[in-house]
Amino acid sequence: MAHFSKIASQSFKAVRSFKLRTFFCLISIALGIAAITTIVAAVEGAYKKAFEIVARFGPDSLLVFSGGEEARALGLRPKTITVDEVNAVREAFTRAYLVVPMISARNTSIHYKDKKYQTHVIGSTSDYSRAWSWPVVQGSDFTDEDVRGLRNVGLIGQHLMRELFGNEDPVGKYVLVKGIHVQIVGVLSERGTSPGGENLDDRIIMPLTTVMRKIQNETKYVTAFRIRFIDQENLYHHADELRTFLRLEHDLPITEPDDFRIITPKEIVKFLVALTGSLVTFLGITGIMSLVVAGFVLTNLFLLSVKERTSEIGIRRAAGAKKRDILLQFIGEAVIITTVGGLVGFLLSLLSANLLSYIAQFPIHFSWKAFAFAFLLSWIIGIIFGLQPARRAANLNPIEAIKG
Repeated sequence: MAHFSKIASQSFKAVRSFKLRTFFCLISIALGIAAITTIVAAVEGAYKKAFEIVARFGPDSLLVFSGGEEARALGLRPKTITVDEVNAVREAFTRAYLVVPMISARNTSIHYKDKKYQTHVIGSTSDYSRAWSWPVVQGSDFTDEDVRGLRNVGLIGQHLMRELFGNEDPVGKYVLVKGIHVQIVGVLSERGTSPGGENLDDRIIMPLTTVMRKIQNETKYVTAFRIRFIDQENLYHHADELRTFLRLEHDLPITEPDDFRIITPKEIVKFLVALTGSLVTFLGITGIMSLVVAGFVLTNLFLLSVKERTSEIGIRRAAGAKKRDILLQFIGEAVIITTVGGLVGFLLSLLSANLLSYIAQFPIHFSWKAFAFAFLLSWIIGIIFGLQPARRAANLNPIEAIKG
């Protein structure tokens, strides 16, 4: 044990002595480790975010939008789902405990006193907050009577509340929505952003009938509906049944694509995995290239170091040092440098992750896995790329080395 401690001590001394070699090796390793560690953290972050969003979306829930994939690709929003169809779904699917229609009016002007703002107006039923597990934290929800009576009432999101009211309590106040005086009866809790980056707190929820008749001038069609099932384990079976049911309602031939879209929790996971994939590919190629370059930099600098230290190696061999001792010392030097490089790379990845989160709001999650991966990778690089110079040093002829 004392023997190995002595070799380790000599490795540390050599690392401190050859400062320029240590600096260049360390920086090259750190950059590669930073990129690779960020990948691990990005993948973990994406999956963590996906499961958070699935939990928020509701693992027992489906969301059905008007218009199929083709219309979506063309940027069209055709009206294909009616209020009557939503009611038919409510009657046909007895395992569904909530079926909530919604109609959307984006970029709608809303006024309060001298303040004007463009926001997202959503019309729905009194079950909207339950359907999205989105509680009202101030005031109260609107009622079925409000929906039946086409009343001008609304729930306001936190962002919109701050924009219009500042520190003022909005409950009971009136805002002007497209020329209609609407009383704010409640405030929704903070929700954050959607997977696509939309601010979910920038909205006002009003009775479905009010938005349809008074804002959209609509009597038949809705934008979407949300459905939640008692038996969560059969969700995807219910999704298939719902697809078949809506195709029959729309009288679609077998050859025709769906004119609606059913969003399931799986779709959310796919979206975030695809979003992560582009970053992983870019950083993966960059990281691997950086590590390969770093490895070659380390090998070449260590080979030069062996040449410079030929006399030292010869004297140590002549004094009784074995080939194995020289080999272990040089590998030890490489591992020390790459370990410090791994630590610096991990710190750099923390900075880059904060930058990604700030600029692109990309989900990054660092755990012990990212930390362990950084150091494991740095040790592997140190051993693999430090082995050739270590062997060359160990195989030097002591007499020739002393002469050199």
